[in-house]
Amino acid sequence: METILTLLVLVGLPLLLVIWSYNRFVGQATSIDATWATIDTELQRRHDLVPNLVATVQGYAAHEQQVLAQVTEARAAAIRAAPEDVPLEQQARAEDALTSGLSSLLAVSESYPELKADSVFRDLQRQLIETEDRISASRRLYNIEVASYERRRRSVPSNLIAGAFGFGPRTMFEIQDAAAQHAAQVGFPRASGGSAADADGAAR
Repeated sequence: METILTLLVLVGLPLLLVIWSYNRFVGQATSIDATWATIDTELQRRHDLVPNLVATVQGYAAHEQQVLAQVTEARAAAIRAAPEDVPLEQQARAEDALTSGLSSLLAVSESYPELKADSVFRDLQRQLIETEDRISASRRLYNIEVASYERRRRSVPSNLIAGAFGFGPRTMFEIQDAAAQHAAQVGFPRASGGSAADADGAAR
């Protein structure tokens, strides 16, 4: 009987640890995917706001063709970089280019008082900044979860479980703090929640 119990402990305990570690990896991966889905939804909402912003600005400042074209092209590039088979770094850089273009577009309003006072334009500005804040908050959570996952995936002995069951590397999503840039451009307060730098520090 003692021999049997010893064998059960020697075999059963490692098996339970393997199952626990595997399930934890599954939970982390699922959480990362869910958080990314939130980011993806907000990025799509951001892309959808761009045509209305461009059209509104064009109605007051049609000759600002360089800025309008820059934003339109950056939006198209960001949409092309959205599919899952595109590397996350490439998507991040495309979103950065769109952020720069949108900041330039919002800055145009400073030279056109009628545009700046337009209620539709103001509403679109506010929607954009709120969307950027949600992206920033979700990105912070995503990066924290990816950092935790990667620490486990590279640590002994959980790295053995990750390798055996195909839990591959995950990449952080590093983009410009668009909400802060846009809010500064138009003088809107940001939603509370800390800066992207704070979140990146927490992720580390």
